[in-house]
Amino acid sequence: MATYDSLHRQCRTLESLFDTKLTTYSRLASTISRNQDDLEAGGSAERWRDLEAEVDELLEKLEEINDQLSRLAEDTENPPSQSMLRAIQRHREVYQDYSRELRRTKTNVQTALDQANLLSGVRNDIDAYKSSAADSLLAERGHIDSSHRMTDDILAQAYETRSEFARQRLTISGINTRMQSVLSTIPGINGVIGMIKSRRRRDSIIVGCVIGVCVVLLLMYVF
Repeated sequence: MATYDSLHRQCRTLESLFDTKLTTYSRLASTISRNQDDLEAGGSAERWRDLEAEVDELLEKLEEINDQLSRLAEDTENPPSQSMLRAIQRHREVYQDYSRELRRTKTNVQTALDQANLLSGVRNDIDAYKSSAADSLLAERGHIDSSHRMTDDILAQAYETRSEFARQRLTISGINTRMQSVLSTIPGINGVIGMIKSRRRRDSIIVGCVIGVCVVLLLMYVF
């Protein structure tokens, strides 16, 4: 049967091609699990989508060929031989095995992709935390440096004030020394100063006596 021979060859070709693609598709899962890199940067996600589309298309074509072979097996007018029926049954079993294997592999690939994405997200969170912590440390160091500069400025002002006080003390000491020198060079000035002080004391005593007398007279007048 020419139709059977053509479908049989097509089915064998598709099975061989599907097996190769499915093997490559399965290896992708182990590659993703082992490398656990950034899927988009490494191109793993794109390869996964392309391979999945290819194996899905091959499986659909294989299903179509198997459906055509099944119709030939049910043809009562031109029934196939026993060897043909066994070959058709074998193709159907291979197709079912491939379908189960593809579903299992898809699950494994998706699990590997989810784990890789999760790990990538965790790494990104860790990197973001490290970057934030580093920024915080740099900002804190900037505050500390600013405080140190402010302290240095205050200390410098304190040292300058102390130096200014020392200069003023020296100036005042020099003035006192000059005044004592002047007083010692002018004859009789110490005696004049002593007389002035004595007169002030005398005036104070007189004023006190006058006030006392006035108070006594006032009391006597009142009582």
